[in-house]
Amino acid sequence: MSAPSRILIYGVYGAGKSTLAARLAERLGVPWYPVDDLVWQPGWVEVPVARQRSRIEEVCRRDRWILDGAYHGWRDVPLARADLVVGLDYPRWCSLWRLLRRTGRRLVTGEEICNGNRESLGSVLSRDSILVWHVTAFGGARRRMRAWQADPSGPPVLLFRSPAALDRWLAGLPGR
Repeated sequence: MSAPSRILIYGVYGAGKSTLAARLAERLGVPWYPVDDLVWQPGWVEVPVARQRSRIEEVCRRDRWILDGAYHGWRDVPLARADLVVGLDYPRWCSLWRLLRRTGRRLVTGEEICNGNRESLGSVLSRDSILVWHVTAFGGARRRMRAWQADPSGPPVLLFRSPAALDRWLAGLPGR
């Protein structure tokens, strides 16, 4: 099997989608289009869903791409074109621990996330906190990945239940 050239990475917040996308882009030489850059404007203003969809359609018309997420208003677009879906189906404790560690680091360092946006203590403690999103989105993301894997009409879906299993798969991929 040749290396995939249109890859959707999916999982709950904090699972490691962007980290994996960067690793795959480097390993396979496939361009990565960070979803956060396409859906968030400066000041954490969400791009209107119709514009998000248009941006994703533009990416997915290309022959080679990696996307590190898929949201409700346009999830069907990358699914229709993907050669492979990589699902990070880790236990809740694993992805939540990763999210807490990453959020803490970002709060301390002031690391830019996308388009000049940064996490702040206020955002982390708000009702719209990424931590709250993790708790509320976990079950749905898991069910969605598993349904995609069971659907023979969709793209192939590889579900990884641990970071170690993902690392073993990555080690077997061809390099550039």
